[in-house]
Amino acid sequence: MALSFQKAKSALAAALVLGMVGGPAIAQEQRVIQGEEYTPTIWIDPDGCEHWVMDDGFEGFMSPHRKRDGSPVCHRTEICGVIPTDTLFANDEPWIPAHAKAQLMDFFNQADAFGFLIYGHTDANASDEYNMRLSERRANMVAGIAQAAGKRVVDVRGFGERRPRAAGNSAAAYAQNRRVEIYCVK
Repeated sequence: MALSFQKAKSALAAALVLGMVGGPAIAQEQRVIQGEEYTPTIWIDPDGCEHWVMDDGFEGFMSPHRKRDGSPVCHRTEICGVIPTDTLFANDEPWIPAHAKAQLMDFFNQADAFGFLIYGHTDANASDEYNMRLSERRANMVAGIAQAAGKRVVDVRGFGERRPRAAGNSAAAYAQNRRVEIYCVK
């Protein structure tokens, strides 16, 4: 009886070593899980503060980018260009002629900025809804030129007539209110 118990004990020990019963296996099959790749990037708020972003198109997250002392990493923003839309656009049009595109391309290539905020504005000659759409289309047109120059566009918005530069209903006030503002994020 002692001999058969000894044989059973050694057989169990061999099985454990080979990973056949309980215990860890010596050779395990590896599994590969197919999924989307997360690509981390930095997103900048319109106020100039950075956030870490990871998104696979289905789910993502964003957290503030902070310095070692816990304060947020923020860039300065300042207006680096105000372009009267009368010099860029025809009346009620969002399209920019070739000579004005070349001037904007030169501006963006010479500007020393981390990114740009581009805001479109109109006068109060049409309805609020129309002016919002027109100012957004104009801002997007300028943003497209910045992106074609290889620059980062942080934010593009159209404010219509809601943020006038000059008060009043005169032709001079209306001309000042029709503009595209370009903020440089440094």
